[in-house]
Amino acid sequence: MPVIASEVSHSAEKAADDHLYRQIARSIERQVNKDVYTPGERVPSVRRLSAQLKVSVGTVLEAYRLLEDEGVLEVRPQSGYYARLRKARAPAEPEMSRPPRAPTAVSNLEFASHILESIRRPDLVQLGVSAPHTSFLPTRQINRIAGAILRRDDGSVHRYDYPPGLPALRRQIARRMLDAGCDLSPDEIVITGGCREAVTLCLRAVARPGDVIAVESPTYYGTLQAIEALGMKALEIPTHPQEGISLEALEFAIERHDVKACALLLNFSNPVGACMSDQNKQKLVRLLAQHEIPLIEDDIFGDLAYAKARPKVAKAFDRKGLVLSCSSFSKTISPGFRIGWAVPGRFQLRVEHLKYVSTIAAPSLQEMAIAEFLSHGRYERHLRATRMSFQQNAKRMNNAIARHFPEDTRVSRPAGGFLSWIQLSPGVDALELHRLALAAGISVAPGPLFSAKRKYQDFIRLTYAIPWDERVEQALHTLGRLTKSMA
Repeated sequence: MPVIASEVSHSAEKAADDHLYRQIARSIERQVNKDVYTPGERVPSVRRLSAQLKVSVGTVLEAYRLLEDEGVLEVRPQSGYYARLRKARAPAEPEMSRPPRAPTAVSNLEFASHILESIRRPDLVQLGVSAPHTSFLPTRQINRIAGAILRRDDGSVHRYDYPPGLPALRRQIARRMLDAGCDLSPDEIVITGGCREAVTLCLRAVARPGDVIAVESPTYYGTLQAIEALGMKALEIPTHPQEGISLEALEFAIERHDVKACALLLNFSNPVGACMSDQNKQKLVRLLAQHEIPLIEDDIFGDLAYAKARPKVAKAFDRKGLVLSCSSFSKTISPGFRIGWAVPGRFQLRVEHLKYVSTIAAPSLQEMAIAEFLSHGRYERHLRATRMSFQQNAKRMNNAIARHFPEDTRVSRPAGGFLSWIQLSPGVDALELHRLALAAGISVAPGPLFSAKRKYQDFIRLTYAIPWDERVEQALHTLGRLTKSMA
């Protein structure tokens, strides 16, 4: 590859007396360390690299054998040489969170708006955004479908699709919900303007201003903003980076506070990435049913499991209509289309009414385009490729943090989605790091965004739903350098 050729040329200038095969070996090693070749990926063949560098096959073979001896590469018979998973320090995970025990009014709106201004800046390396880069979205297919719909339109695109929304789309969502453990009628689904609107409508349906809403801690700042806008209070519950919200702590909180509803992200939560087991989801639903407490379930990352089997939603265990399950296609098809849905259970009529008085209807063209995209197996093919890319980028992210950040850095290890929750060294202030990172051309999401009390001063959230290149690698190197200087 040209980058290898450049590395070899530079290396030759610095170490003219070194053997050529060692120069080639060190160049390949640098590319592996930078994740140009990730563990398990094939490096250029011996003959190909020989031709690129204009050296003998024997010289390249000698370089590869040296790297094999050093554990950088491994040889696979009749296949070639591959980057090997090297034994490196794996960052530990964060521990169970310890939020305040009392409900609190949320006052994050102005603070969050100031922090999130950076997502509009195209000059930044966007590591703080929770929306996938367009290269991970089926934009060409969706554009073609939307164009074809407009060309054959009989006027349907320009009419309101009153709640609950387009029947064809609701049928496709009902079919997909089978994979999440739910046997639903399309009539049980309400189309919304993205998952954020679905969650907000459900909050309005089950609670009033002043009511206490239990949330994970940390939790998605969008949920906190909705709670704030509705004049409600957030009660933060301890959360484990793998297992999710603590059921024991939640039960304790319910016994001591008048909790009106829970708003939780159970599958690959934002920002932690936790995925609650099906057994614990069942326990959660049973606990809340005993107290007649509605559960608003945000499942926006559920389709992005790295494993073959998609995790179930809590709605799959609901027998009393108290689980209001929400999701959207914003993380998998198009954030800009703003198509989401809610399965509101016993609160459906209330949610439909609130949808109507808020925004009247969902956008018809977007509904039609996504319904058609879902109808021919395109979505499953797209998901398989996307999940693989995110899983590969998760490894790259963890490897880069292990190389560049202080050794005491802790990193979550989600089994789906595309977010990393990172605990920095003691003494490193996430807000100050955010400021310094912006000056260096990098956006990060500081931890205080994800708490009603602005806790998690030593945490940041990073995304790996971006094309992995030298610019990203350099940005992580810079962040690591900044954290070391602040520790």
